[in-house]
Amino acid sequence: MSKLVISTPDAPRAIGPYSQAIASVDLVFLSGQIALDPSTGELIEGDVEAQTRQVLANMSAVLSAAGASFERIVKTTIFLVDLGDFQRVNAIYAECFTGAPPARSTVQVSRLPRNALVEIEAIATLAAGQTERP
Repeated sequence: MSKLVISTPDAPRAIGPYSQAIASVDLVFLSGQIALDPSTGELIEGDVEAQTRQVLANMSAVLSAAGASFERIVKTTIFLVDLGDFQRVNAIYAECFTGAPPARSTVQVSRLPRNALVEIEAIATLAAGQTERP
């Protein structure tokens, strides 16, 4: 089974021993994204809505580097520090999924890296053979 590391300077560099994403066969697995500014590596200032927008922008950059887009996402997991933010995050999330939305889980966690308020990970489909590129 082939495995291709997906990396782009348009999304934050990994802050640990992991890849931004891994493509294998016809799937791409995106690591969880928090609201880091790709140019500084720092958590952006702002509320959960601002952070959610940055998370989705980071995801878009990684998806693009993999040759995919939000339309190809089949599963997401949202991690929230406060489940009371669910509706606010959900409204922004819905802006990215105007067609058939992916399957999703949302869980509350006690803490996220860099004290972020939201983190989202995803699995998307790729065109057949896409992981075979150099």
